Amino acid sequence: MARALPRFSHSTGTNRMTTLGLAPDLLLAQAPTGGGGSLMPFLVQFLLIIAIIYFIMVRPQQKQRRKHEDALRALKRGDEVVTTGGIVGEVIHIRETSKDGGANRLDDRVTIKSAESRLVVERGRIAKILGTGTTSSSSSSDTTSKT
Repeated sequence: MARALPRFSHSTGTNRMTTLGLAPDLLLAQAPTGGGGSLMPFLVQFLLIIAIIYFIMVRPQQKQRRKHEDALRALKRGDEVVTTGGIVGEVIHIRETSKDGGANRLDDRVTIKSAESRLVVERGRIAKILGTGTTSSSSSSDTTSKT
């Protein structure tokens, strides 16, 4: 003989079952009847979220930072740079402050020429390297050779 399932009903004045009354009853019917639930599904979900955050946000940012630091270490005279303050200039001198040439090269002093001014900035405060700068004498010789 088939056993009848208990009928869950939240009546609103009638004997009909409503969809709003059905959802909480189904959730209660699915709750574990034994002791506490296992933490394993929660831990798997938590570790999965952490892994997703690492591979989507942290790792690309580390790679970008490492690439920028390598570009700053390879900075040379004649490169055109933009500082974090937005000043565009050409590197004319680099004074290395560390004798070993390794650990803290981002503290080196870089002299840049912007228009008629010369500025001294730290190597670590250079936001972008635009490439090798072109001097006005080479660009004027290019225009005269075209005519």
